[in-house]
Amino acid sequence: MRILLVNDDGINAAGIRSLQIALKQAGHQIIMVAPDRERSAASHSITLRKDIHATRIGVDEWAVSGTPVDCVVIALQKIITEKIDLVISGINAGQNMGEDVLYSGTVAGAVEAAMLGHKAIALSVNAYQDQNFASATSWFMRLMQEGIADMVKTNEVWNINFPNLTFEDIKGAKLTRTGHRRYYNFVTIIEETADSFSYRVGGNAPEWDFESGTDSEAVNEGYISITPLGFELTKPDAFPRIERWLENRNLMDPGLNNAL
Repeated sequence: MRILLVNDDGINAAGIRSLQIALKQAGHQIIMVAPDRERSAASHSITLRKDIHATRIGVDEWAVSGTPVDCVVIALQKIITEKIDLVISGINAGQNMGEDVLYSGTVAGAVEAAMLGHKAIALSVNAYQDQNFASATSWFMRLMQEGIADMVKTNEVWNINFPNLTFEDIKGAKLTRTGHRRYYNFVTIIEETADSFSYRVGGNAPEWDFESGTDSEAVNEGYISITPLGFELTKPDAFPRIERWLENRNLMDPGLNNAL
């Protein structure tokens, strides 16, 4: 298979390199296009009104001075000229479960690939330090052997999170939905004067809601979570309530504009 690898931890991060080596050893052709430095929590941002530089640093390896989404766009529209079978984003150093998917550059890279008409998988390990990338890589290679690339459809994203455990201690995989989490002490004040202050966003490790069937519950119990992500942003069950409000206020009356 021809596989595009991206991430948000940077092109020399341990997670993407572990995956690159394993996929190459399995006979896949790997093209790696990733940020030239860490771009964690870049979400789905793209770079506007600023030049972006792409530098070839090895055979089928490009470092890009932009976001993960920038990397996917330039990879699929400029760098790669032949058909790509799969786009993989990760393996990320840290989980991307629950609301993390909204902040994650890792997930955003996969989402952009899906929006451009490709199959995409996002991979993350549930640990902020001492990540067991060897275990996550081995488990993903097993999923590849079992045909995961055939199961993912065009324009789909599968978000996969691995427990930070040894290969043997991971119990298996579960199909999950996105859960919920809450960060406390989210903002740290670094310096403050009467009229200004400096701060950092970070805080303590998140507290998870281990609701049944969620990604966080599965990973907490030692399972790999597999969550198919969708892109329907409209909330249809709110329509009746909003329609009643519009009707009751005569805001749907076609003659309203003429009366104003």
